[in-house]
Amino acid sequence: MVAIKKYLFIILFVSSNILIGQVGIGTVTPNFSSALDITSTDKGLLIPRMTTSQRNAIISPANGLFVYNTDSDEFQYNSNNPTTPIWRALSLIPTGSAVAGSSLKYTNTDITTNINTASLINLPVFGTLRWNDNTSLYVVSGNQVTITQAGRYEFIVNASIANTAATDRNAPEMRIYVNGVAIGAYASTGYIRSTNNHEQASLHLREVLELNANDIITVKIRQSANTGSVNLRNAGSSTFYVEKKL
Repeated sequence: MVAIKKYLFIILFVSSNILIGQVGIGTVTPNFSSALDITSTDKGLLIPRMTTSQRNAIISPANGLFVYNTDSDEFQYNSNNPTTPIWRALSLIPTGSAVAGSSLKYTNTDITTNINTASLINLPVFGTLRWNDNTSLYVVSGNQVTITQAGRYEFIVNASIANTAATDRNAPEMRIYVNGVAIGAYASTGYIRSTNNHEQASLHLREVLELNANDIITVKIRQSANTGSVNLRNAGSSTFYVEKKL
């Protein structure tokens, strides 16, 4: 009887240590700080995959419960209590960081401003917002945008232009400016004439720039030939686009 009691004590002692210890899968020495340590060099972790309706059918999902939603193709977790779950997508982007591919696009509404002036002016292209993927990254004020995070950015600027009076041989020139300093290529045209339907042209810029946080971007334009009046041709015909690359 004493021996039986001794063996029962040993079994209970070992079992209790297993219950409160670490679990290792693929390792016999799980890290002491983990409740579960999965080790593999050729396999990954596959969590439960389910549709939105299947996820919603989970009874009393715990706060922090983690699933993969096959309808939205994203990892989700319950950020609220089991009674009223709130499912949020898991963001793998550090707080305050902007993901590569975040972009901003505007098209013009202004078709009356003379862009063929002796002094530099900002191209009036920030008229209609088409999209802004990250309003904390791209902060627009008037005809300029402040980019709040350092990195590489691609810019594409298109300006459809036309003479607006009986003048000829106008040739506005535009360029990207960072904090008021011209940078990269410039766009120009030989000239546009107000005869024989040659009064229209287009200017195009495409640049990738390395920027610092809070750099201010403008696209400036001015005359490089005669002084006749030139406007952006039609609403929506001129565009400003920027995309984060790295």
